[in-house]
Amino acid sequence: MDIDYMTYYDGTALVGLMMVLRMTRYNWCWYFAVQEELRGKGYGQEILTAVLNKYSDQQPFVMDIESPFQPDAPNLEQRRRRYAFYMRNGLRDTHTCRTWGGITYTILTNSSEPFTQQDYDDIVAALRACWENMPGAR
Repeated sequence: MDIDYMTYYDGTALVGLMMVLRMTRYNWCWYFAVQEELRGKGYGQEILTAVLNKYSDQQPFVMDIESPFQPDAPNLEQRRRRYAFYMRNGLRDTHTCRTWGGITYTILTNSSEPFTQQDYDDIVAALRACWENMPGAR
């Protein structure tokens, strides 16, 4: 499996980073973060737009986020803001979710094609295999 590691800078200041696992059927956003002190300044939108453009002629871009629909979540407002951010910036809710360790994740994509629970399970299996084969993994 190929993993694209991307870092984003404003001059010499690190703004954010993203890891995308390039799979046969999907490009899975494994990790996306913007420096906390730089959030709300347009960097996340700029990065996400660039990444969606980068993969636009390839397999669908898919990611999971902490679900804004988990009512007992301690960070519910933060989850709602993130969800709204992704909806405004070209992703859609697949209405597929999974709970791991008490945290429910909602699956988002830029594709209009159906995305099923089995699709998510296939991604998780590939992620698990990738993780277990990383140097230093047990």
